[in-house]
Amino acid sequence: MRITAVTCVKNEGPFLLEWIAFNRLIGVTDFLFYSNDCTDGTDSLLDALGEYGVVHLPNPARGRNYQMEALKDAAHQDVVRKADWVWIADVDEFLNIHTGDHTIPALIDACGNPQAISLTFQFMANGGIDLYQDRPVIEQFNLTHNPDIWCGETAQEVKTLIRQDFPLKYYGAHRPFFPDRIPQDKRPDWTDGSGRKVPWKFKIADNKRRIRKFPAKGARVLATLNHYALRSLDSYLVKNDRGDVNRENRNFDDSYWRERNDQSWTDCTIHRYLPALTSAMEDMKADPVIGPLHAASVTAHQATRDRLLIDADYLALRDRLKALPTIPPNELALIAMLEAAG
Repeated sequence: MRITAVTCVKNEGPFLLEWIAFNRLIGVTDFLFYSNDCTDGTDSLLDALGEYGVVHLPNPARGRNYQMEALKDAAHQDVVRKADWVWIADVDEFLNIHTGDHTIPALIDACGNPQAISLTFQFMANGGIDLYQDRPVIEQFNLTHNPDIWCGETAQEVKTLIRQDFPLKYYGAHRPFFPDRIPQDKRPDWTDGSGRKVPWKFKIADNKRRIRKFPAKGARVLATLNHYALRSLDSYLVKNDRGDVNRENRNFDDSYWRERNDQSWTDCTIHRYLPALTSAMEDMKADPVIGPLHAASVTAHQATRDRLLIDADYLALRDRLKALPTIPPNELALIAMLEAAG
């Protein structure tokens, strides 16, 4: 089975080897990376990873929406057109499969081989980790929110595995879209991460609220999409400095951190992959070309961190983030309302 992962990156060099090695463990055979404006060696490292199934292209975007313009281009690339399945995800997202041998083919079988499988996010908190370390992200960050509720919302975002015969209109970052003209009985077979049919309003993108999310309760029996949006505080500051890889002029603020830093739950199930992942990463780092390029990206990441920590604004941001409560804002508001009532 040929499975192609498609992603956009900007200054993600220190995290590339882990993401590629992990996805190869779960069954991804090919990768299509789009990069833009990298200053940490991400592009050079990607160019050296061809033996691992990596195709690296400059982001073709001419407007502000880097990801959507890249996905439009991806639909015409051979590495996508010749794949049996396409997996569109970001480098901080890891598909934690709970069924069979914990691979994508096992997940597909468990879901009944539909034409699309939408996997629900689980936001992994910072967990009080300040310092960046060149260690697997999936090993370091294990605290998260109640699986069924995030920031008071029962509906949570998804990313989607897409079979080649999906009646595609275009790829979206979170899900594919099919033409409106397809008769109702010809619309694609589509499940969630428990093998259940996705909600109808989500499937047909009935309204803005249901375009990229649906209720999370019971949706992760077979797989969870772990989203390490924060990582260490060091890396979060570097992420702020970089900006959003997907949209121009989008910054990360306190609310982004607070919403994703809920530490009320622990989930270490993804550690099942660690022994094989660690071994695969060691092999990659031992390569005489790949190893030094990875090390250079780590050095660049740390140098950016050091530069930011002598900037008064970033020092203030760092101190402010460290002082923030780990309860999401709307939950704090509810607690305050209950306390005021009595």
